[in-house]
Amino acid sequence: MRRENYKGWQIHGAENIPFGPGDEFADEELERVEEARDGDAVVAICGKGLTSTPFSFELKQHGYDDVSVVKGGMEDWSKVYEVVPIETENADLVILQLQRRAKGCLGYVVGPKRAESAVVVDPTRQTDQFKIVAEETGLTIERVLDTHVHADHISGGPKLADELDVPYHLGEHASERGVEYDYESLADDETIELGEIEIETLHTPGHTTEIVNYLVDGEALLTGDTLFVESVGRTELQFGDEDAASGAELLYESIHDTILGLPDETRILPGHVSVTKDNRYEVGSSGDLIGARLGDLRDDLDLLRLDEKEFVDRLVENAPEKPPNYERVIEINTGTEPPEDGSEATELELGPNNCAA
Repeated sequence: MRRENYKGWQIHGAENIPFGPGDEFADEELERVEEARDGDAVVAICGKGLTSTPFSFELKQHGYDDVSVVKGGMEDWSKVYEVVPIETENADLVILQLQRRAKGCLGYVVGPKRAESAVVVDPTRQTDQFKIVAEETGLTIERVLDTHVHADHISGGPKLADELDVPYHLGEHASERGVEYDYESLADDETIELGEIEIETLHTPGHTTEIVNYLVDGEALLTGDTLFVESVGRTELQFGDEDAASGAELLYESIHDTILGLPDETRILPGHVSVTKDNRYEVGSSGDLIGARLGDLRDDLDLLRLDEKEFVDRLVENAPEKPPNYERVIEINTGTEPPEDGSEATELELGPNNCAA
């Protein structure tokens, strides 16, 4: 794997040994392999599983008989999902969190058991994952909702809605982002009913101008990139560096005037969890619920205890590195410039998300 690719995205504990087509091992590389494996078997992985195979053959030519290759490489790793059921106060309510493990994207299947209907919120590009989960739970997907125009990954929302011939929804201010996809807008405080379950739309600008949160049956808030378990959404991806402070002011108001006005028992279910460069979650563990009581976040998350000026300064001055290709991803998610093919979409999504401030 190229050094720059390895630096940006890697598996915990991996050792990078640059190797390309036609390369042969010098003594130095063999010494690094021997040191890295420390007596264990060798598992080779590269970006797409193409270079790791000749890498393994070359090792076998040098006497290594315990070498295996990860099929599909980091590309296939980026498509691994885990499904986490969420306990709810309403016995009729089903909420399932789908974790795209390598990127930290969190999507949801939500609906009532008795009515056997569901919405999907913030689906990723691997739409079959959401269809399978809903079917296995006995729910029929009736609507697809995105919280906002994502910048770090390609949304599966329009595709999933089209595959199922159901409505696709964004907040009403999505018109300000130039979205070309057909969608049905949801106004602030507008409610969707599924059986006896209500899903209320709350406009929470800041991360983007059009972003909305979805309050599910009064007990769980799907926050997209507004509020995470470990941080809040960054603001300069849409607003730009010069106007990031304006976005941060909007975000402060959304958090304090809308979200923190909800009961402490409200379950906060974000759209992402931060993933380190060596593929570990910043908080929690993959396969475990990524979420928190609002009351706990109110007490424990430092950003929520700052006054407005401190909050804005923190977000503007400490903005992390921007997600790779984010401008191109936004073009795709607004429908203004669709991807050339599946290969481009895959290339654009390689690497962990980076939407938290």
